[in-house]
Amino acid sequence: MAALKDDVLAALGKVSAPDGVPLPQTQKLSEIVTTDGKVFFSISVDAATVPQWERVRERAEAAVRAVPGVRSVLVALTAERAGGAAAPRPHRPPPPQRPQRGAPTGPPSPAGVPGVEAIIAVASGKGGVGKSTTAVNLALGLRDIGLTVGVLDADIYGPSMPKLLAIREKPETIGGTRLKPIERHGLRVMSIGFLIEEETPMIWRGPMVMSALTQMLREVEWGVLDVMVVDMPPGTGDAQLTMAQQVPLKGAVIVSTPQDLALIDARRGIAMFRRVNVPVLGIVENMSTFVCPHCGTRSDIFGHGGAQREADRLGVPFLGEVPLDIAIREKSDAGLPVVATDPQSEHAKIYRDIAARVRDGLRATSKPAPKIVIEA
Repeated sequence: MAALKDDVLAALGKVSAPDGVPLPQTQKLSEIVTTDGKVFFSISVDAATVPQWERVRERAEAAVRAVPGVRSVLVALTAERAGGAAAPRPHRPPPPQRPQRGAPTGPPSPAGVPGVEAIIAVASGKGGVGKSTTAVNLALGLRDIGLTVGVLDADIYGPSMPKLLAIREKPETIGGTRLKPIERHGLRVMSIGFLIEEETPMIWRGPMVMSALTQMLREVEWGVLDVMVVDMPPGTGDAQLTMAQQVPLKGAVIVSTPQDLALIDARRGIAMFRRVNVPVLGIVENMSTFVCPHCGTRSDIFGHGGAQREADRLGVPFLGEVPLDIAIREKSDAGLPVVATDPQSEHAKIYRDIAARVRDGLRATSKPAPKIVIEA
């Protein structure tokens, strides 16, 4: 990979900054990551100079794409405000349109993904609650009830789908510019984990993360999907908020364990989605209870029923309980999700029931608004 990196730097040496200095000499390049023909780097500039640097970013991307051995390129423009705070890369707004009489006003809705009917987020206020395991089994449950489903692993810093679905191959490119999602168990899947080595740290700032997510959303040939399940990163930070604001989410599923500490963070997640006007489809209580496989004794290791009480208190649906069970853990670690590999099990039935409630929630949120007739 060192030879490819040298070739990339040589190509970037032919790209000039706005002041005429070769790009590698500007001290604005991040570390260049190359893996299996994929190239990733960012250009950090002052926020006030972004319009001039956008053309530089485009030329840099074109120059690297022309390097022999390069299969795909991701170049993010990271803007810095005075004082060092990261500013998101601006997007050129669409031309203004004259509103129709009686049409509601407000901020424009984010653009959808062509061919994708609905995008839902699976989120948690904190890590370690089984969010990704829930996301993949929920997606498989939606598949089982007749929907065409895709999964986007939006956790750039800790992608889980390669492990949960035992995907080790790299995605194919289409025309050199678009990626083809990898199919597994009837799901179309994309993750940054497919493009980098498992132990490669993603030391990226927020704008580069959002650029990567945007590419995985809009530069992947998803085809026609009824639902795209987005496995969100844990927490309620900048990446999660920006994702919620820039992606046309039809709803969010919150995953929590029953104990109070996890529920505090789940409340924050619900509050975040409500603040950005994303419907909360419901809460899943994961690791709800443990039944000893030898003696049948039930132990509520993390408590029990806390998520249902919280759902009732906040006025959101309760989607179901998933037990703490060694079979779910073993199958997840082996890349054999329980809904796909043990479809007749009680655990698979639980996930399918949750999926049916999510589907019903999507139908409820998709009802057309009533027409307002203004009589003269």
